[in-house]
Amino acid sequence: MANSIGKILTITSFGESHGRLVGIVIDGCPAGLPVTEADIQKELDRRKPGASAASTARAEEDRAEILSGIFNGHTTGAPICLVVWNKDVKSGDYDKTKKLLRPGHADFTSYVKYGGFGDYRGGGRFSGRITAGWVMAGAVAHKLLDTIGVEIVAHSIEIGGITARSMDFNTIRQNADANPLHCADKEAAAKMLAAIETAAGEGDSLGGIIEGIAAGLPAGLGEPVFDNLDGEMAKALFAIPAVKGVEFGAGFGAARMKGTQNNDPFIIKDGEIATASNNAGGVLGGISNGMPLVVRVAVKPTPSISQKQQTVDIENMTEADIKIEGRHDVCIVPRAVVVVEAMMAIVLCDFALRAGLIPGVIK
Repeated sequence: MANSIGKILTITSFGESHGRLVGIVIDGCPAGLPVTEADIQKELDRRKPGASAASTARAEEDRAEILSGIFNGHTTGAPICLVVWNKDVKSGDYDKTKKLLRPGHADFTSYVKYGGFGDYRGGGRFSGRITAGWVMAGAVAHKLLDTIGVEIVAHSIEIGGITARSMDFNTIRQNADANPLHCADKEAAAKMLAAIETAAGEGDSLGGIIEGIAAGLPAGLGEPVFDNLDGEMAKALFAIPAVKGVEFGAGFGAARMKGTQNNDPFIIKDGEIATASNNAGGVLGGISNGMPLVVRVAVKPTPSISQKQQTVDIENMTEADIKIEGRHDVCIVPRAVVVVEAMMAIVLCDFALRAGLIPGVIK
């Protein structure tokens, strides 16, 4: 399995949903960066289940623990190992249905690839639980990006077909964390929550769309043609469980435009070259153009639902029914917002290090 990503700033993910722990190893981080467990915990807390109908009842403490690479409150330049321990584990629900392939999950493909030896509890290596490690790495990456003035904000813009109003970056930054759905549009958030509550009552689930914005990004980041910025970003975002689509700028909407509509005219703004619009989403030819990088991520409905579904008993090779029990998010979009921010930060840090924008020692 390919559990690592990055060229200079490299992260290696490990752990399973119901194993002893999940964690991350960060290699290539410059020395001298001020980092504390509190910095990491702040981001982990944003990923925790909220007090809404959207969230799972699994109440992990998710207490960040630094095992290496940080000494006296600063990175040392050595590999950084960060972990959280799995404590609120109830595997009995998965033992009952371990022979039954859960529709929408990776049970079948995992079984074929690994011969049935994979940890099936809670989805094992394929669970959204492993993203806790990515969020910890993202906390470090955010601090690195702060040194060059790059800020990343993600927010829920659609859940269950309910769409938030378009807003400017500052409004999104101020309002996105004001509700458990991380939606900057208060009115839309209330409708989204009502839709989630309805789906929960029906034993069903909902998906949605997350938008991520990186502001202050300099022009020139990206390594065409196979290490282009949007391609590497999409790769990282597609690693997030349940992500089924990624688009930049106008995205698929560009296919319905004319060139006169889609092209972003160049202008001079505050003595710098900029564009009058941002249909390109901050990327041209796989390289950042200095405009905000705008990416949207489509998240499918949570596949674990309590309604009866048709499946196969893989040991007996017979058709069967399954009703999934246990603790599951009705909609994982709100908890995935911080994961999108983390993956964006990790990729952008790697490219900034490749370009020499971040030094090997932070002073």
